[in-house]
This record gives sequence, C-alpha cells and structure tokens, in this order.
Amino acid sequence: MSEANRSWQKKGWIIAGAAFAFCFALIPLYNIACEHVLGIKLDQGAADAEAAAALTVDTSRVVTVQFVANTNSKLPWTFSSEKVSVQVHPGELTEAWFDATNVSQRDIVGNAVPSVAPNSASLYFNKTECFCFTEQLLRAGESKRMPVRFVVDPRLPKDISTLTLAYTFLENDIATKKLAESSQAAAPAS
Repeated sequence: MSEANRSWQKKGWIIAGAAFAFCFALIPLYNIACEHVLGIKLDQGAADAEAAAALTVDTSRVVTVQFVANTNSKLPWTFSSEKVSVQVHPGELTEAWFDATNVSQRDIVGNAVPSVAPNSASLYFNKTECFCFTEQLLRAGESKRMPVRFVVDPRLPKDISTLTLAYTFLENDIATKKLAESSQAAAPAS
C-alpha cells in the first residue's frame, strides 16, 4: 500500500472514530437540551406515589387536563379516552381511563408514547401509574380498559391553566413478531 493510501486510510479511520464519538455524545446532549432548555421531561417512569400523595392539594386553583388519544396509521387499533378532559386541583391524585381495541385478525403488541403540552408543564405533570410504562398486548379483536393516575404538581406556574396529555399508540414490531413466532412454535402440528 502506498504512503498516500495509508494517509487517506488513517484519515478515514479518524473521521469514522470522530463521527462515532459525536453520535455517542448526542444522547446526553439531547437529554440536557430537552430537560433543561426546553423543559421536556424525558423519563417515562412512574412518579413516586408516596411523594405524590404527600403533596398539598391547592383547592384555590383548578387546572383543566385535556386528553388526546391517537394511533399510528399502521396500527389497526381504535384508541380513545373515556373523557375529553377533567378539572383537577394541583396536588390532587387523579385517575383517567383509556380504551383500546385491536380490530385486526392478529395479536399485536403496542406501546403508547405520551406527551404533555405545553412542554414547560411536563415538569409538573407526574404519572404514578400508566399503561405507557409497559407494552400492551391486545389479542385479535380484544378490547382493554387502561388507567392513568397522575398528579399536577402545585408548583405548576400560575399562568398555565390547561394541560394536554396526549398518547400515540405505535405497534411494537419486534415484540409482535416474537409473539407470532412463539405462537407458531407452540401451535400443534396438524
């Protein structure tokens, strides 16, 4: 190999290594930008139920929480909230219900992706229980009623009087494929 080719190869490896390192660094930078700059809470885990229960309820204030339920166009499910909105006092533990039905002829695993608007309010919206924390399996034709329990932190800025909790259900292709493969493996040979 000529000296020029070795030089280009070395530069190529350096560029590839730098690109890899840059991509690796994007994850924490994304988290910092979302949580600290944009005010978007990224953790999908449950809020501490004891801490939520210990919040002081602000009965002098009412916040409207609106619900939006969507499915990805490729997911053959119907999905809706039982109520369009609820009125809550900040600090009050609240429960809302959502209904999903698999209208297809196959079993499907789905994941719900939540979002809260306005983005700055997501820091003050805490779910203690949610169907979005885990995968949801709906057998062909099955319907499921699913709860979300939440509390709006009393420290929510006073200028925010309405929050929107939106969910979009997506098919978990990998889990659905594994489910189909395990069902086929378990099926008796005819």
